[in-house]
Amino acid sequence: MKKLLIIAALLAALAAGWLAGRRSHNATSASGASEATSGARRVRFYQSPMHPWIRSDKPGRCTICGMELAPVYEGESGVPVSADLVTLGTNSLRVVDVQTAPAVRHPLVRTLRGAGTLQEDTTRQRVLSAYVEGRLDTLFVNADGAEVAAGEPLALVYSPVLLGAIREYLSLVRDLGPDAPLARSAAMRLVQFGLSDPQIARLPQHFTATNLHVELPAPMSGTVVRRRVVAGQTVTQGQELFELADYSTLWFELIVYEQDLPWIQPGQTVEVTFPSVPGRVFTNAIAFIQPSLDEATRSTRARVPLENPLVAGAEPRRRLLQRLLYGTATVRTESPEVLAIPRSAVLDPGSRPVVFVELASGHYAQRAVRLGRRGDTEVEVLEGLAPGDRVVTQGALLLDAQAQLNAVALGTPFTPAASSAAQHEPLTAAQQGAAMAAVTAADSLARALASDDLAAFNTAAPAMHRDAEALGSALASTPGWQSLAEPLGRAGHLDVAADLASARRQFQALMAALVPLAQQVRSSEPALQSLKIYRCPMTQRSFPGAPPRAEWLQLSGPLRNPYFGSEMPDCGSEVTP
Repeated sequence: MKKLLIIAALLAALAAGWLAGRRSHNATSASGASEATSGARRVRFYQSPMHPWIRSDKPGRCTICGMELAPVYEGESGVPVSADLVTLGTNSLRVVDVQTAPAVRHPLVRTLRGAGTLQEDTTRQRVLSAYVEGRLDTLFVNADGAEVAAGEPLALVYSPVLLGAIREYLSLVRDLGPDAPLARSAAMRLVQFGLSDPQIARLPQHFTATNLHVELPAPMSGTVVRRRVVAGQTVTQGQELFELADYSTLWFELIVYEQDLPWIQPGQTVEVTFPSVPGRVFTNAIAFIQPSLDEATRSTRARVPLENPLVAGAEPRRRLLQRLLYGTATVRTESPEVLAIPRSAVLDPGSRPVVFVELASGHYAQRAVRLGRRGDTEVEVLEGLAPGDRVVTQGALLLDAQAQLNAVALGTPFTPAASSAAQHEPLTAAQQGAAMAAVTAADSLARALASDDLAAFNTAAPAMHRDAEALGSALASTPGWQSLAEPLGRAGHLDVAADLASARRQFQALMAALVPLAQQVRSSEPALQSLKIYRCPMTQRSFPGAPPRAEWLQLSGPLRNPYFGSEMPDCGSEVTP
């Protein structure tokens, strides 16, 4: 509550400051008119032409691009500041506690938690039917759920047909031997009547003329799921007697909702816990994902086989887990390497998610982004940011409120910046040619500086000016490209440089305007997809007033750093699309 009061007070102070500034502006405009008649001109402030939010009350250089600050006289408004640019003073930064983090390429981690139930393995079920008509005089299994082992008797059957076949077999074995063809044929008939090979082998020693019953053995180890007969019941051939299922392995069917499907795939390890078995974790991999969704719940099921051991020392025998048991599952997933930012940096009003990017200390620009998968603490960024861009992770809501105040002050509707997420129409052949000419001219400048060749830089500068203006004019009326092309007119004008430091200062300002456009051209035009964009992480040492890091472009590799030349030719890394 206390922090909300502080933020509300800060907003009120910002609004009051704006009103006071407007009154001061009106007053100074009026006095400036009278002074203009006497020929006097007073400087209101100094402003960066490239970065208009950089202002100072005394001459100097832009802290971002290093350009000379231009004087703005009374009666002039200077370069307008966009509504989506927000500047905070030192005191405001301390109160709001704005924090930032860089956009970084690394795997995205997501932990999925869900629920499901245990189901039987349908490949391990069997129905035992009567092979021959008869009467079940005795049942050894009197309840559903009993555990049986393969070969154990389930019932005693009285069947005159079966008894006759057994006596015929024993007579042939006694007279001809067990390997005689007739004896083997009689044994095959007993198999058809449902006797197992071990039963047939024991008949000569254990079956006598006084025996009236034959044991009905369990054909497999498992659980008697359903008993369909009672003692004394007469059955016919083919009638179902028992239904058995092997519950030594059960299927845990995890419910997966459609928004989680991009993270789930066979082979991932799943940890399952059950309330009935506290403290124990069952682990296995996803074996199968059902290919269709349930229309009502918009979910599908992922199947995880789980071992189900017998309970040690339990009598009667029973399994640890029961069918239809409810359980909770945890799946820890990891995507391939992606560009990611903290989730707290994203403001999503419902139409388009936006973030605030730190341009310099205390200066922030709103930028629209296109997002992909959401991890536990981070979110994938598909468009709108480049690796290394610092986004606001704390204080973004206050910056958003100040951006709306800026829109009111400028008398413009408040819309998110869309320089990177805007829809860009395909370039015409003439526009592609202009883009290629500008990129080629910039590549010549980069190679000259990488070779510490000042003369080559000054020789190539006029072509850069011409091609930058031509590209800006070619894109000026094309929807989606205007905001990217507009800065080229100023940045493309390069003065004759007296030394390498001033040449690199002008080059960095040019790259600040050209690289964002080149990135969009590279992603949308096949002819320029081989264009290379690199970033130097330590340009603050390149020339006085240089930013901490800067980018440049080359038509092809290998990397040659234009900000340091022969001093550090390989310093930098490629900015991937």
